Order: sequence, then structure tokens, then C-alpha cells
Amino acid sequence: MSVAEKIETEGGRDFVRDIIADDLAKGRHKQIVTRFPPEPNGYLHIGHAKSICLNFGAAAEFGGRCHLRFDDTNPTREEQEYIDSIQRDVRWLGFDWGEHLYYASDYFEQLYRWAEHLIEHGLAYVDDQNPAKMRAARGTLTEPGRNSPYRDRTVSENLDLFRRMRAGEFPNGARVLRARIDMAAGNMNLRDPALYRILHAEHPRTGTAWSIYPTYDFAHGQSDAIEGITHSICTLEFEDHRPLYDWFIEHLPVPSRPRQYEFARLNLAYTVMSKRFLKSLVDEGRVSGWDDPRMPTIAGLRRRGIPPEAVREFVRRVGVARANSTVDLAIFESAVRDVLNRTAPRRMAVLRPLKLVIENYPEGEAEEVEAQNSPEDAAAGSRRLPFGRELYIERDDFLEDPPKNFYRLGPGREVRLRYAYFVTCREAVKNAAGEVVELRCTYDPQTRGGNAPDGRRVRGTIHWVSAAGGVPAEIRLYNPLFTRPDPGAGGDLMAALNPDSLEVLSGAVVEPSMVENNADETVQFERQGYFCRDRDSAPGHLVFNRTIGLRDSWTKARA
Repeated sequence: MSVAEKIETEGGRDFVRDIIADDLAKGRHKQIVTRFPPEPNGYLHIGHAKSICLNFGAAAEFGGRCHLRFDDTNPTREEQEYIDSIQRDVRWLGFDWGEHLYYASDYFEQLYRWAEHLIEHGLAYVDDQNPAKMRAARGTLTEPGRNSPYRDRTVSENLDLFRRMRAGEFPNGARVLRARIDMAAGNMNLRDPALYRILHAEHPRTGTAWSIYPTYDFAHGQSDAIEGITHSICTLEFEDHRPLYDWFIEHLPVPSRPRQYEFARLNLAYTVMSKRFLKSLVDEGRVSGWDDPRMPTIAGLRRRGIPPEAVREFVRRVGVARANSTVDLAIFESAVRDVLNRTAPRRMAVLRPLKLVIENYPEGEAEEVEAQNSPEDAAAGSRRLPFGRELYIERDDFLEDPPKNFYRLGPGREVRLRYAYFVTCREAVKNAAGEVVELRCTYDPQTRGGNAPDGRRVRGTIHWVSAAGGVPAEIRLYNPLFTRPDPGAGGDLMAALNPDSLEVLSGAVVEPSMVENNADETVQFERQGYFCRDRDSAPGHLVFNRTIGLRDSWTKARA
């Protein structure tokens, strides 16, 4: 089933899709055209995934198309690295724009001509005030702004100055082009907003051809109009900008008149969705990069082993609403677990090893036992695991003085080694510090496969890895990057960083099949959680990231 078919059958309806369906039914549009318009000034995060799924998904559902457009109007913050990463992320989520890849910079010449059109009609002027004076004159929510002393310049003077701005005659910040709307407007966005500013900076695509660049607000709506976008779907923070976008459309000879619709952005507990703050984490070295598995970036989710199907499923569960809210982290984790439980093959790994020696197992001998690849999918088949006299089990699976409800190993206790035999602990060997370093056990050779012919039962089943066949590995355990569900509420985001967001286990052992395992495949380490191989892995040094635990334990511990 394609992504489009999956969205069509499982996506459900929401107010945006209801609007689109109504527009098509009433003949307002022959074809739906949406767009995903990121600014290439950072990596995309999970909040953007909601917009990607909505714009591409709605277009696919109604037989339309979705454009990918980079609103690249600020060369001081934009890089080709971000452009490349955004394309990679959209494709990873399962969507494709085909031939419809665009840039706001494609329209710089047209936007400039429209700016001159506004000047010629007395609707824009060049302002010489510095930014501080313009801010001071802008007014407040309860007080009107004050007109600029340059607001009544003649059309010829404004055209001359604007053309000289383009020619590069003036330094950065010396002048701006502003729309001439209403300094007393109740909507602050209509108080003569800036249209162009002087920036002597090299653009990733246009180089040094321009000394002035359009503001986002001026370029965004007109770019939609140029591309024939029928439904400009934005998050709620752009709701107050809509009257400004409509003003531009009304006063410019644009080829189409797109209509903007706003939906609630995705806010996720224990997560920050600010590209500016995420960039500061990268720049200050608080994380290893934009794709650090603790980051909420799509690149970070991918490196952590989150499957794209889980992200799309999460977005589907959250839905599309008009009111902002914060989504519980458990909803995201549930979507991830549901997908991985169906799709992730099972493997064995011991994260904190404790040696177990089977004293009555013949020395020098070895065998193989058969293990299921997935209890959810019989077609996934099985694999062979090496088994011998010396094994590693999880250190937490043994207690010297176990409580009544502890069903794993203890002195004199019998448990099942998964897929193998029943074993009974006879002795715990300690070092000079009194720490248990080895267990001496016996096994029942009649219980091969984990079943006793006499029908006796054991209450505990534990996993293991052969000491001879196991492969050393480094395990990275990730927890949320912040200690509180609302990181910004305390004022200082850095103060809310979780010092325990990463734990590195250097002495783990994994089954030998993990050496050949596909690097992009997320697996379930039985009884441990879901893990994927990290790109830091190298020959002789396997590194695995924990994608997610089998159950939510971190937030419960914080409650």
C-alpha cells in the first residue's frame, strides 16, 4: 500500500479536509494544490512532520499535488545543508513532490517588480529610520503607532531610493521598504510592515546578485499566488498575518488568489519545537549534532530508529484541530511501539552482562538452538543461535536474596533460558569486593527448546547470549532531553535540560547475527526494548541506540 493509499484509508477527516471537499464539490477549484514551505535555516523537527503529512496527505487524498518550496529569503541564516536535509526528511517520511520543487528565490525578480508596483501606486515607501526608532513608533496593542517622517515621500523619490538600494549603494540597515497601510490598525502586522531590507550577503542560490531581500511576509503569500496554490495551510501563529497576506493579494496583479487556513501546531511534552533553540544546542555542543537521537528533529528520530510509519501514525492519532494543545509523550511512544511490535525482528542482547557457567554441560562442546524472528509474523521464520557451557545473562536477572515475586534466578532457583534449557543456580561466585561476578549452574538436558517432558513449569524465562559466540557492543540509552513536560515554563530552557538524557553502556554483548544486521533496521532486543545500529558503528565496534523501551518507565519515574 502506498503512502497516499494509507492516508486515504486511515487518515480520517478533519476541518481542513472538509473545507477542501466542499470547495471541490462546489466547483471552486478543479484541482487541489497545496505546498510545504519550510525556511532552510535549520533541520526539520517532528512538528514539521504534522504539516508535511497534512499538506502532502490532503493533496494525495483528493487527487491533487503538493509542492515543496523553500522560502529562502534570509541568506544570513540559510545553508545548502538545510536544503538537502529537508528534502531527505520529506522523502524519508514517504512523500515526493515530483517535478514541483520551488524556491522563493525563483521569484525574486517578480517580487521586486511587484514592490515597485506598490510604490507606483502610493502603497509603499522607503524609510530611513533605524530599527530602534521604527519599533518605538510602531505602538502597542492598546496604542496606535506613529507615522514615519518619511511616509509621504513622493513616488519618484521612493522609486529612486529603492532602485539604489537594489544597486547596493547603501549599507545594511540604512533603509527599508515599507508597505503604506495603517499605523493605527488594530492588527500590528498592518502597521506599515517592512517589505525589503538591505542585506549585503551571499545567497545559497542567487549568490551576490541581490543586495536587498524580501521579508518572509512579503514573499510568502505571493509565492503561493505564483504557484497557483489553492489552499495555503499554515499553523495558528500565522493567523494574524492573514490580513496582511490578503492585503498584498488585493493590491498586486497576482495570477491567483490563494486562501490561507490555519491549524494548531504540534506541541509535544518534554520537547522544544524552536529551530533557533535547537540550533543553539548544536552550536554549544550540548548534543552531538542536528541528528543526535535525543533531538526532536526528523533526522534525530531517524537515527534513533523511529520508523517513518510510526511518525505518520502519530500524526494521524493527534489529528488536525484549530486549538493549540500539548500532546502527551506517551501518545507518540505508543504509536512507535505499535509499529515496531509488528515490524521489528527479535534479537538477543545482554546490556549489563553477568557470566553464567553450566557446570554439567560438556566442556568444549557447543550447539545451536532455534529462535523465532517474530512472534507477530510466522513468515519471518527463525534463526540459529550458538549455545554452550558459558553464557551471559542480564545482571538484573539474578538476586542473592530474591523477594517472593521475583521470578528470575536466585540460589537454588530454576528458570528457563529462552529457546534453550532449564537451568538451576547452584552458586554465586564473588570477587574480593563481595560483588557477584559469576553464576555456577546446572541444566536439564531433557528440556531442550525450553519445555520439560515431565510437565514441570518454571515461572521465569530469561534471555542470554553465548560467551563464545556473542559480539561486544556499545549501547546508548536515551531519555527525554528535558526534565519537565513544559521546558519553557521555567524561563531558562537550558536549565531544564536533562542531565540523564544519555547513558552509555560499553560492555554489552549481542548475538552474532547483529554483525550482518541491516544498519537501518530497528530490532527488538528481547525484554530490553527496541534498538538500531548507530552510524558511529565501525568494524569491530558495534554501537546501538535505544529507539524506545518496551514500556514507559521514564515518565513514571518522574511522576
